[in-house]
Amino acid sequence: MFLFEVLCAVAVILIALYFIMIMPRMFCKPSREPHVKVLYAHRGLHDNNSEAPENSMAAFKKAVDAGYGIECDVQLSKDGVPVIFHDFTLERVARNEDGTPAKGKVIDYTYEELLQFRLLNSNERIPKFEDFLKLVDGKIPLIIELKIELKDLSVCPKVDNLLRDYKGVYCIESFNPLGLIWYKRHNPGIMRGQLSDEFHKEKPEEFNTFLYFSLTYLFLNVLAKPDFIAYNHKYPYNLSLWLCRHLYKNLTAAWTIKSEEELDRAKRNFDIYIFDSFIPADGPNL
Repeated sequence: MFLFEVLCAVAVILIALYFIMIMPRMFCKPSREPHVKVLYAHRGLHDNNSEAPENSMAAFKKAVDAGYGIECDVQLSKDGVPVIFHDFTLERVARNEDGTPAKGKVIDYTYEELLQFRLLNSNERIPKFEDFLKLVDGKIPLIIELKIELKDLSVCPKVDNLLRDYKGVYCIESFNPLGLIWYKRHNPGIMRGQLSDEFHKEKPEEFNTFLYFSLTYLFLNVLAKPDFIAYNHKYPYNLSLWLCRHLYKNLTAAWTIKSEEELDRAKRNFDIYIFDSFIPADGPNL
Protein backbone atom coordinates (compact mmCIF):
# COMPACT_ATOMS: atom_id res chain seq x y z
CA MET A 1 0.00 0.00 0.00
CA PHE A 2 2.83 2.37 0.91
CA LEU A 3 4.57 1.70 -2.43
CA PHE A 4 1.32 2.40 -4.29
CA GLU A 5 0.93 5.73 -2.48
CA VAL A 6 4.50 6.69 -3.32
CA LEU A 7 4.00 5.84 -6.99
CA CYS A 8 0.80 7.87 -7.05
CA ALA A 9 2.57 10.84 -5.47
CA VAL A 10 5.42 10.58 -7.99
CA ALA A 11 2.91 10.40 -10.86
CA VAL A 12 1.10 13.51 -9.61
CA ILE A 13 4.38 15.40 -9.28
CA LEU A 14 5.49 14.39 -12.80
CA ILE A 15 2.15 15.40 -14.32
CA ALA A 16 2.26 18.76 -12.52
CA LEU A 17 5.85 19.26 -13.70
CA TYR A 18 4.81 18.49 -17.28
CA PHE A 19 2.07 21.15 -17.19
CA ILE A 20 4.55 23.67 -15.78
CA MET A 21 7.16 22.84 -18.44
CA ILE A 22 4.82 23.40 -21.40
CA MET A 23 3.12 26.52 -20.02
CA PRO A 24 3.45 29.48 -22.44
CA ARG A 25 3.28 33.16 -21.44
CA MET A 26 0.11 33.65 -19.41
CA PHE A 27 0.30 37.30 -18.31
CA CYS A 28 1.21 40.69 -19.81
CA LYS A 29 0.74 39.29 -23.31
CA PRO A 30 0.94 41.56 -26.38
CA SER A 31 -2.12 41.98 -28.59
CA ARG A 32 -2.72 38.94 -30.78
CA GLU A 33 -5.51 40.45 -32.88
CA PRO A 34 -3.37 41.69 -35.81
CA HIS A 35 -2.13 38.12 -36.41
CA VAL A 36 -5.21 35.93 -35.90
CA LYS A 37 -6.73 34.34 -39.03
CA VAL A 38 -3.98 35.86 -41.18
CA LEU A 39 -2.50 34.03 -44.17
CA TYR A 40 1.28 34.41 -44.39
CA ALA A 41 3.14 33.76 -47.63
CA HIS A 42 6.04 31.46 -46.73
CA ARG A 43 9.30 33.21 -47.75
CA GLY A 44 7.19 35.57 -49.84
CA LEU A 45 4.76 34.74 -52.63
CA HIS A 46 7.43 32.73 -54.38
CA ASP A 47 7.99 30.24 -57.15
CA ASN A 48 11.50 28.80 -57.24
CA ASN A 49 11.23 28.24 -60.99
CA SER A 50 10.51 31.89 -61.67
CA GLU A 51 12.04 35.34 -61.32
CA ALA A 52 10.52 35.49 -57.82
CA PRO A 53 12.23 32.69 -55.83
CA GLU A 54 11.95 32.20 -52.09
CA ASN A 55 13.06 35.03 -49.81
CA SER A 56 13.63 37.38 -52.73
CA MET A 57 12.56 41.00 -53.01
CA ALA A 58 10.44 40.05 -56.02
CA ALA A 59 8.56 37.42 -53.99
CA PHE A 60 8.07 39.87 -51.14
CA LYS A 61 6.70 42.54 -53.47
CA LYS A 62 4.23 40.04 -54.92
CA ALA A 63 2.98 39.18 -51.42
CA VAL A 64 2.65 42.84 -50.44
CA ASP A 65 0.79 43.69 -53.65
CA ALA A 66 -1.60 40.77 -53.07
CA GLY A 67 -2.19 41.72 -49.41
CA TYR A 68 -0.73 38.58 -47.80
CA GLY A 69 1.35 38.58 -44.67
CA ILE A 70 4.94 37.40 -45.05
CA GLU A 71 6.99 34.85 -43.15
CA CYS A 72 10.73 35.20 -43.76
CA ASP A 73 14.08 34.11 -42.32
CA VAL A 74 16.86 36.37 -41.03
CA GLN A 75 20.50 35.61 -40.26
CA LEU A 76 23.78 37.52 -40.29
CA SER A 77 26.48 37.90 -42.91
CA LYS A 78 30.15 37.72 -41.93
CA ASP A 79 30.23 41.49 -41.34
CA GLY A 80 27.10 41.43 -39.18
CA VAL A 81 24.51 42.58 -41.73
CA PRO A 82 21.04 41.01 -41.24
CA VAL A 83 20.09 39.30 -44.49
CA ILE A 84 17.12 37.18 -45.52
CA PHE A 85 17.98 33.58 -46.34
CA HIS A 86 16.55 30.33 -45.01
CA ASP A 87 19.32 27.73 -44.96
CA PHE A 88 22.55 28.23 -43.05
CA THR A 89 24.31 26.82 -46.13
CA LEU A 90 24.12 28.46 -49.56
CA GLU A 91 24.16 25.43 -51.84
CA ARG A 92 20.42 24.76 -52.25
CA VAL A 93 19.34 28.27 -53.29
CA ALA A 94 22.38 30.45 -54.12
CA ARG A 95 24.08 30.23 -57.51
CA ASN A 96 27.34 31.50 -58.95
CA GLU A 97 27.12 33.47 -62.17
CA ASP A 98 27.91 30.30 -64.13
CA GLY A 99 24.90 28.57 -62.56
CA THR A 100 26.83 26.26 -60.23
CA PRO A 101 25.74 26.01 -56.57
CA ALA A 102 27.45 28.40 -54.16
CA LYS A 103 29.57 26.84 -51.43
CA GLY A 104 29.81 27.51 -47.72
CA LYS A 105 27.52 29.27 -45.27
CA VAL A 106 25.93 32.71 -45.26
CA ILE A 107 28.12 33.64 -42.28
CA ASP A 108 31.26 32.91 -44.37
CA TYR A 109 30.68 35.95 -46.62
CA THR A 110 30.33 39.69 -46.13
CA TYR A 111 27.15 41.27 -47.44
CA GLU A 112 28.99 42.65 -50.48
CA GLU A 113 30.37 39.17 -51.20
CA LEU A 114 26.89 37.62 -50.89
CA LEU A 115 25.70 39.94 -53.66
CA GLN A 116 27.78 37.95 -56.16
CA PHE A 117 25.30 35.07 -55.86
CA ARG A 118 21.98 34.81 -57.70
CA LEU A 119 18.92 33.18 -56.14
CA LEU A 120 18.37 29.99 -58.15
CA ASN A 121 17.77 30.79 -61.83
CA SER A 122 16.64 34.37 -61.28
CA ASN A 123 18.53 37.63 -61.26
CA GLU A 124 17.47 38.24 -57.65
CA ARG A 125 20.09 38.61 -54.91
CA ILE A 126 20.08 37.86 -51.17
CA PRO A 127 18.20 40.81 -49.65
CA LYS A 128 19.17 42.96 -46.71
CA PHE A 129 16.59 42.76 -43.94
CA GLU A 130 16.64 46.57 -43.76
CA ASP A 131 15.69 46.85 -47.45
CA PHE A 132 12.91 44.30 -46.94
CA LEU A 133 11.40 46.41 -44.15
CA LYS A 134 11.47 49.47 -46.39
CA LEU A 135 9.68 47.54 -49.14
CA VAL A 136 6.93 46.26 -46.83
CA ASP A 137 6.58 49.61 -45.06
CA GLY A 138 3.91 48.38 -42.66
CA LYS A 139 1.47 47.39 -45.41
CA ILE A 140 1.08 43.79 -44.24
CA PRO A 141 1.91 41.83 -41.03
CA LEU A 142 5.19 39.94 -40.71
CA ILE A 143 6.45 36.78 -39.03
CA ILE A 144 10.23 37.02 -38.75
CA GLU A 145 12.09 33.78 -38.12
CA LEU A 146 15.42 34.21 -36.37
CA LYS A 147 17.95 31.73 -37.72
CA ILE A 148 20.10 30.85 -34.71
CA GLU A 149 22.76 28.19 -34.98
CA LEU A 150 23.61 26.63 -31.62
CA LYS A 151 24.18 29.44 -29.06
CA ASP A 152 25.11 32.37 -31.32
CA LEU A 153 22.47 35.00 -30.51
CA SER A 154 24.15 37.89 -32.36
CA VAL A 155 21.29 38.07 -34.85
CA CYS A 156 18.82 39.02 -32.08
CA PRO A 157 20.06 42.54 -31.17
CA LYS A 158 20.79 43.35 -34.83
CA VAL A 159 17.25 42.47 -35.89
CA ASP A 160 15.72 44.10 -32.84
CA ASN A 161 17.53 47.38 -33.49
CA LEU A 162 16.05 47.57 -36.99
CA LEU A 163 12.56 46.58 -35.85
CA ARG A 164 12.40 49.16 -33.05
CA ASP A 165 12.09 51.85 -35.73
CA TYR A 166 9.65 49.83 -37.85
CA LYS A 167 6.04 50.99 -37.69
CA GLY A 168 4.29 47.89 -39.03
CA VAL A 169 2.83 44.80 -37.34
CA TYR A 170 5.30 41.99 -36.74
CA CYS A 171 6.19 39.11 -34.45
CA ILE A 172 9.27 36.93 -34.14
CA GLU A 173 9.73 33.16 -34.02
CA SER A 174 12.57 30.66 -33.87
CA PHE A 175 13.24 26.95 -33.58
CA ASN A 176 15.93 27.88 -31.07
CA PRO A 177 14.37 28.76 -27.68
CA LEU A 178 17.42 30.88 -26.86
CA GLY A 179 16.16 33.50 -29.33
CA LEU A 180 12.83 33.70 -27.53
CA ILE A 181 14.58 33.92 -24.18
CA TRP A 182 16.65 36.83 -25.55
CA TYR A 183 13.46 38.66 -26.57
CA LYS A 184 11.83 37.81 -23.24
CA ARG A 185 14.69 39.61 -21.48
CA HIS A 186 15.38 42.49 -23.85
CA ASN A 187 12.06 43.31 -25.57
CA PRO A 188 9.25 41.46 -23.77
CA GLY A 189 6.49 43.47 -25.41
CA ILE A 190 7.06 41.75 -28.75
CA MET A 191 4.94 38.73 -29.61
CA ARG A 192 7.22 35.69 -29.82
CA GLY A 193 6.64 32.18 -31.13
CA GLN A 194 8.26 28.79 -30.65
CA LEU A 195 8.73 26.86 -33.90
CA SER A 196 8.53 23.11 -33.58
CA ASP A 197 7.75 19.82 -35.26
CA GLU A 198 7.42 16.13 -34.49
CA PHE A 199 11.09 15.78 -35.35
CA HIS A 200 11.26 12.06 -34.62
CA LYS A 201 8.65 11.40 -37.32
CA GLU A 202 10.09 13.71 -39.96
CA LYS A 203 13.78 12.78 -39.72
CA PRO A 204 14.25 10.08 -37.06
CA GLU A 205 17.85 9.38 -38.06
CA GLU A 206 18.84 13.03 -37.55
CA PHE A 207 16.65 14.30 -34.71
CA ASN A 208 16.79 11.56 -32.09
CA THR A 209 18.31 13.36 -29.11
CA PHE A 210 16.65 14.46 -25.89
CA LEU A 211 16.91 18.09 -27.06
CA TYR A 212 14.64 17.40 -30.02
CA PHE A 213 12.33 15.34 -27.84
CA SER A 214 12.06 18.40 -25.57
CA LEU A 215 11.38 20.68 -28.54
CA THR A 216 8.77 18.30 -29.96
CA TYR A 217 6.81 18.31 -26.71
CA LEU A 218 7.49 21.98 -25.91
CA PHE A 219 9.21 21.35 -22.58
CA LEU A 220 11.34 24.48 -23.03
CA ASN A 221 8.27 26.73 -22.92
CA VAL A 222 9.05 27.03 -19.22
CA LEU A 223 12.05 29.18 -20.17
CA ALA A 224 10.98 30.80 -23.45
CA LYS A 225 7.34 31.59 -22.52
CA PRO A 226 6.10 31.88 -26.12
CA ASP A 227 2.94 33.71 -27.15
CA PHE A 228 2.29 31.26 -29.97
CA ILE A 229 3.45 27.86 -31.14
CA ALA A 230 4.27 27.48 -34.85
CA TYR A 231 3.98 23.76 -35.57
CA ASN A 232 4.09 21.45 -38.57
CA HIS A 233 0.46 21.45 -39.73
CA LYS A 234 0.52 17.66 -40.14
CA TYR A 235 0.60 17.15 -36.35
CA PRO A 236 -2.23 19.21 -34.82
CA TYR A 237 -2.88 16.60 -32.13
CA ASN A 238 0.56 16.62 -30.55
CA LEU A 239 -0.46 16.53 -26.87
CA SER A 240 1.60 19.54 -25.77
CA LEU A 241 0.47 21.63 -28.74
CA TRP A 242 -3.16 20.68 -28.09
CA LEU A 243 -2.89 21.60 -24.42
CA CYS A 244 -1.20 24.92 -25.19
CA ARG A 245 -4.08 25.88 -27.47
CA HIS A 246 -7.04 24.48 -25.56
CA LEU A 247 -5.95 24.68 -21.91
CA TYR A 248 -3.63 27.69 -21.94
CA LYS A 249 -5.40 29.46 -24.85
CA ASN A 250 -2.10 29.94 -26.66
CA LEU A 251 -2.18 30.87 -30.35
CA THR A 252 -1.01 28.22 -32.81
CA ALA A 253 0.41 28.77 -36.30
CA ALA A 254 0.40 26.08 -39.00
CA TRP A 255 3.41 25.62 -41.26
CA THR A 256 3.80 25.01 -44.16
CA ILE A 257 0.43 24.54 -45.86
CA LYS A 258 0.73 23.55 -49.52
CA SER A 259 -2.84 23.08 -50.78
CA GLU A 260 -6.41 24.27 -50.31
CA GLU A 261 -7.27 20.93 -48.68
CA GLU A 262 -4.49 21.31 -46.13
CA LEU A 263 -5.64 24.86 -45.41
CA ASP A 264 -9.20 23.69 -44.77
CA ARG A 265 -7.94 21.09 -42.27
CA ALA A 266 -5.63 23.58 -40.58
CA LYS A 267 -8.50 26.00 -39.98
CA ARG A 268 -9.95 23.51 -37.47
CA ASN A 269 -6.80 23.34 -35.35
CA PHE A 270 -4.74 26.50 -35.86
CA ASP A 271 -5.18 30.26 -35.66
CA ILE A 272 -2.45 31.49 -38.04
CA TYR A 273 -1.59 30.00 -41.44
CA ILE A 274 1.75 29.93 -43.31
CA PHE A 275 1.46 28.71 -46.90
CA ASP A 276 3.30 28.26 -50.16
CA SER A 277 2.99 26.39 -53.50
CA PHE A 278 -0.59 27.58 -54.11
CA ILE A 279 -2.78 30.68 -53.96
CA PRO A 280 -5.55 30.42 -51.33
CA ALA A 281 -8.99 30.54 -52.93
CA ASP A 282 -10.37 33.10 -50.48
CA GLY A 283 -7.45 35.49 -50.88
CA PRO A 284 -5.50 37.04 -47.99
CA ASN A 285 -8.46 37.55 -45.63
CA LEU A 286 -10.23 34.72 -43.82
